[in-house]
Amino acid sequence: MHSDPKGSRAGGPGSGAKASGSGPSVSTGSASKGTSDAAADLARARKQLLDGGTRNRRLDAPSLRQALVDLHEFWLTTKGAELGIKPDSGFAIVAVGGLARRELLPYSDLDLILLHDDLEPRIVSDVADKLWYPLWDAHIKLDHSVRTVPQALQVAAADMTASLGMLEARHIAGDVELSNLLIGGVRRQWRNGIRGRFDELIEQTRGRWARSGEIAHRAEPDLKSGRGGLRDVQLLDALSIAQLTDGMPGLGPESPGGGLAFAHGRLLDVRTELHRVAGRARDQLRAQDADEIGAALRIGDRFDLARVLSDSARTISYSVDVGLRTAGNSLPRRGLSRLRRVPVRRPLDEGVVEHGGEVVLARDARPNKDPGLIMRVAAASAQTGMPMSASTLNRLSDSAPELREPWPKEALNDLLVLLGSGRKAIAAIEALDRTGLWGRLIPEWGAVRDLPPRDAVHTWTVDRHLVETAAYASALTTRVARPDLLVLGALIHDIGKGRGGDHSVVGADLAIQIGNRLGLWPSDVALLTAMVRYHLLLPETATRRDLDDPATVQTVVVALGADTILLELLHALAEADSLATGPGVWGDWKASLIRELVRRCRLVMAGESLPSPDPLDPAHIELASRGGVHVDIAPTEGLHTFVVTVIAPDTPGLLSDAAGVLALHSLRVLSASLGSHEGSAINSFDVAPLFGAPPQAGLLRQEIIRAQAGELDLVAVLDAKERDARAEAVEDDGEESAVPVLYAQAPPRVLWFDDNEPGQVVLELRAEDRLGLLCRLASAIEQQGSDIRWARVSTLGSSVVDSFCIDLAGADSRAVREDLERAILAVVPAPEPPKPPEKPEGT
Repeated sequence: MHSDPKGSRAGGPGSGAKASGSGPSVSTGSASKGTSDAAADLARARKQLLDGGTRNRRLDAPSLRQALVDLHEFWLTTKGAELGIKPDSGFAIVAVGGLARRELLPYSDLDLILLHDDLEPRIVSDVADKLWYPLWDAHIKLDHSVRTVPQALQVAAADMTASLGMLEARHIAGDVELSNLLIGGVRRQWRNGIRGRFDELIEQTRGRWARSGEIAHRAEPDLKSGRGGLRDVQLLDALSIAQLTDGMPGLGPESPGGGLAFAHGRLLDVRTELHRVAGRARDQLRAQDADEIGAALRIGDRFDLARVLSDSARTISYSVDVGLRTAGNSLPRRGLSRLRRVPVRRPLDEGVVEHGGEVVLARDARPNKDPGLIMRVAAASAQTGMPMSASTLNRLSDSAPELREPWPKEALNDLLVLLGSGRKAIAAIEALDRTGLWGRLIPEWGAVRDLPPRDAVHTWTVDRHLVETAAYASALTTRVARPDLLVLGALIHDIGKGRGGDHSVVGADLAIQIGNRLGLWPSDVALLTAMVRYHLLLPETATRRDLDDPATVQTVVVALGADTILLELLHALAEADSLATGPGVWGDWKASLIRELVRRCRLVMAGESLPSPDPLDPAHIELASRGGVHVDIAPTEGLHTFVVTVIAPDTPGLLSDAAGVLALHSLRVLSASLGSHEGSAINSFDVAPLFGAPPQAGLLRQEIIRAQAGELDLVAVLDAKERDARAEAVEDDGEESAVPVLYAQAPPRVLWFDDNEPGQVVLELRAEDRLGLLCRLASAIEQQGSDIRWARVSTLGSSVVDSFCIDLAGADSRAVREDLERAILAVVPAPEPPKPPEKPEGT
């Protein structure tokens, strides 16, 4: 807050006092020895409290703060009465800062305002001198000002920091009506002006975060100004006073961090002990003080203290995110945006909609009867980049039942969509974690939550490192044949930490129970377990062993069971793990060594298996023998998945037409097996409706026939549908709230294999999904004049691994491959191109 210079006299320059004749009778003599002695007694009492209190008993942190508040209030009220600062005197002593909040720390400044009712400058000056000088003489740090109510309101209107400080003002002594005029006026002024000051408040807050960093992930955090610190709690109070939020996002004591009030108290206790240990005012927790503070608070050593701080700071950070978002949505609109219609509820998934820039539950959602709803909400949040509303998370936390084990396929797929969303997944997982939902989904997470790293090279806590690794792995999914296992392995590769023993061995055992819970096939559980067990094998071997020694390569090959899929998964995981550890951990030297080790291991291992078609169902073969077009829809064990079987004459364009009709009706293809028998195509699609029930089989059959007759341009219709989806996500004032862009996390990759049949090749595409991708791929292949003999399609979260067997029919193999690859890459999502560097001004 704004304060007058320490040496200035009330009534002099900068005091704000005005000549107005005689005021009420107050003591105006010079400062006496008695008044100085009284302040000296205050200083001695403060010292006694800090040295251990009465009867040599050390006060705990909350008791010490309360004792300091009581001590200073008693001195100020007594001194005020001595100076004539009484009711109806025209003077009031008002506290701001720690004393106002009743959070006075051992070496905090005493923040005071001497209010007066426009009294004579000489009288104001004398009273101020007798109030301030004893405190200065006793070496008590003082931040002071002398003002009338209009002057204080003017300062609050011009200075954001002063305004935030005065919002906490509390009457201490004197004319309570005068204090109420200031407190009520500042709060009314804040509420009335918040719309015009909100952007400045956000800018100031983000600037503070940029300067001070995140408490949860900083070796020596700033407890006051860091992100997740005490200033952020005061920010929430300011938003509540502005009537934009209720000040609390609904985090209860059972959530990690114990709720906002508990997290706030923890930070206050740590900062109190920091003052006591340092012997002076300090906000930054130094590493050398952490053990002593942890012991004083009975938390443990410095690592235990770091974990408590991370937990508390992340709770506060989440609360502030919710508070700022809620406040922003509560502000009245400006200009033309005031005229726009009420925000619509745009469907995102079954039971999930967008409303007001947030992911919320649909009106007909039944979270108490839909265990998979948690994952659908989280996946929609990560895909769109929109936050989940706090009320939705609270409702899910209160109502959603546990997912049955093993998980339904839909829930696993939604988890893969979440993990495949890159950095957008981090905020979604953090929100789930702060509300207790993430730990419900992955109970093993509790041991690594907020677990501090044991070496300085790690930037993040262990749990955040795991999420960061998954985010980096999402950009490497097209390098591997199993993108689903890559992101899952990245998420849990260090899950064994915090339990004692070799974390790779402990984690491998945990991976078995996690994989079984998620519903993975036994062979996939074995792969996931091996990833966790050997996630350090490649980097440690490459950087510590002689790669020219055949025994080095043989050791790796034996450990991995000569499994090339596992080898490529570990290669990608090693890169993602290093990138998520900290700056400089992954570089050209380490990358080249691991790449060379992997190359030599591949030479020793058996060659990769060739993609092959799935066997045909005998019932489908019999139906194909009858000829004609047949479409069947059958439910599966999942609540929201179905099998669509299309049997029709094997004519050019059938695959793209069938896939396009499914996409047109919002049926997402999860997997497909495409074959033929005696001139009839037999195509089976595992699909999941985006929302609602699937259409009738007869409608799908009718539209496939129309498409085959050339009456329906499916690619054009899908393009229009995609454009409409993007347009609906753009607000009327031009700001994008949730635009589903076509940019991918990982670059697409096309692999070629020679088939066992002469003249045929197998094309394998690894890419990220988009609306109607299978239709677009089949159309691109067919437009090049190539005949698809069979196909296998897999959608793993947001990634696709599609294999097509193509008959080249004696054509120039190399030229056909180049043309096909160009056509395919033109319809699949690719990473966003790098932005050109900004030109310096004046060029």
